[in-house]
Amino acid sequence: MFRWLSGRGAGRRQVERELARISDPDWRAAVAALPFLRGLSPQQDEALRRRAAWLLASKTYTGVRGLEVTDAIRMSVAIQAALPILELDPVLYEGWVEIVLYPEGFIIPRREVDDSGVVHEYLQPASGEAWDGGPVILSWEDSAPGAPRQTNVVIHEFAHKLDLHGGEADGMPALHAHRDIRPREWQRVLEASLDRFERMLDAVEADIPRHVDPESAAASRWYDRLPLDPYAATDVAEFFAVSSEAFFVSPAPLARDLPEWYGLLARYYRQDPLLRLG
Repeated sequence: MFRWLSGRGAGRRQVERELARISDPDWRAAVAALPFLRGLSPQQDEALRRRAAWLLASKTYTGVRGLEVTDAIRMSVAIQAALPILELDPVLYEGWVEIVLYPEGFIIPRREVDDSGVVHEYLQPASGEAWDGGPVILSWEDSAPGAPRQTNVVIHEFAHKLDLHGGEADGMPALHAHRDIRPREWQRVLEASLDRFERMLDAVEADIPRHVDPESAAASRWYDRLPLDPYAATDVAEFFAVSSEAFFVSPAPLARDLPEWYGLLARYYRQDPLLRLG
């Protein structure tokens, strides 16, 4: 039994207070605004509600740059974040307390040292970030219902938190509660699937005519052939995070093109969105 359901301590009382604050009409409206939640059974809906209440009770939601974090914003973020742990222990989200919300995209200062020892400093636009031991940072513009649904910033960043709970950001979440998944199997499928995706991306980029800027919107017709956003090819950590958002939001292309990886994610999350979404 999860500690937050055990009836011991303030955690249970705080969750119950948050549950009491969520009216049925508000809950139905918030869930209906997120199409990828279609097809949840009554039992799954109730489990999602309790996990969302736990996230509302255990995390601090901070608005910056003038964003007023309303109850509706808090609940929408909590619902999206709760989906990956619908069948997992919420302890995987423990060890940090704050969710920071910007009204729109933000800039992250980066500092990298290349193989020659040269330091490169630059500013990177972002819609989300997850700090190891620190907050999840989100752009509400990119996280709100109605944002492009082929991606999901909230699920992406919380997948990073699952990855980090297992140690370093290496694309492998903690597997101690999954006796049916051996780390060696995860590593093999992860690396093989990333390699296959990189080859798919290379093939797509080779097909883009020279007169089309590959960074422009005009190139999207080629990139749309891929089961994942090209950002997934960055490294193993981003491959896991991008794959996780696709798994929950647009599972069919992922299951079609990377079936072994999709099957492993289904075993890890203990969910099969492809069956649920139809």
